[in-house]
Amino acid sequence: MPPSEFMRLALEEAALALGHASPNPAVGAVLVRDGEIVGRGHTQPPGAAHAEVMALRDAGERARGATAYVTLEPCGHQGRTPPCTRALVDAMVGRVVYAIEDPDPLVRGVGHRQLVEAGIAVEVGDGAEESGRLLEGYLKHRRTGMPFVIAKFAASLDGHIAAASGDSRWVSGPETAAWMHRQRATLDAIVVGSRTVLVDDPQLTARPESATAATHQPLRVVVDSSGRIPASARVLPPPPATLVATTEASAEEWRAAVRRAGAEVLTLPAHDGHVDLDALLGVLGGRGVLTALFEGGGTLLGSLFDARLVDRVQAVIAPLIIGAAEAPSAVSGRGAYRMADAPRLHAVTVERFGDDTMISGLPVWPDTD
Repeated sequence: MPPSEFMRLALEEAALALGHASPNPAVGAVLVRDGEIVGRGHTQPPGAAHAEVMALRDAGERARGATAYVTLEPCGHQGRTPPCTRALVDAMVGRVVYAIEDPDPLVRGVGHRQLVEAGIAVEVGDGAEESGRLLEGYLKHRRTGMPFVIAKFAASLDGHIAAASGDSRWVSGPETAAWMHRQRATLDAIVVGSRTVLVDDPQLTARPESATAATHQPLRVVVDSSGRIPASARVLPPPPATLVATTEASAEEWRAAVRRAGAEVLTLPAHDGHVDLDALLGVLGGRGVLTALFEGGGTLLGSLFDARLVDRVQAVIAPLIIGAAEAPSAVSGRGAYRMADAPRLHAVTVERFGDDTMISGLPVWPDTD
């Protein structure tokens, strides 16, 4: 069942908090009284007000007797800010409708119980599917301590991400580029391999059409197992922050040069000669990264798939044929020996960006339910 009109507006509010709110969840709230919206708000950066409090401030005295539509169970514990349940009770709202339960052990069920004990009517489930999709990074992080991993690539119709020369500018079109920059502003980290830096020298910043000084910038992560990227790479100088993940195979002199350029260097264990990606994700999760976007290249994405670390695939297919046998493919690695071993996507969605087509879905591995 699709969300109600007012929960849909709360979800729109929640989307405004993506990236800015982490490691807190991106939540939206709308207050409705006599069929009229009297307040709305979304989660502010860590240490500032949550969505419910922002909506209550917006409503003022009109919050009394109103219905609060919230995209996640209101928190009932004292953290860096007071409990949202207390604010809702003090404002004398008459009813709370929230989309999904918060999996955080400090919150799960507590907020619901406190509201009921205060005599407030509570309903659960309106907009549950949509809120779960918007909060997929937060939900996985609270359940596992690890970031939600998105594997994204732009490829030709025949599966290549660059020409035989390595030239990859541009596989996809300008509409895809605009979407990509909008998406980056909602993410906590963006990860690329050393070859991508060597070939494209990207900045890895979010530059949407409406960019301002307040535009959220994700943590930039470069996976460079042996110390290949130059200290002059554009991805290194802050801001925003950059983390270079390497192994003991890289030279200490190179690490020092990368640090002088402004990046943090993290030396991690190696797996099959490359940075152990499970260890990298553990570090990112420990730093509060909820959603990490891996943009390739093929070696990095291949390692992710081989380790079954991918939670969502975003494949942008451009209407061109490259055809060269030596042209790099979107995903390398060991891969599937048989078709039965290949993961298939479910919950698939399809979007168009100009002439490009983006296919997104959740991979299901063959021996899992």
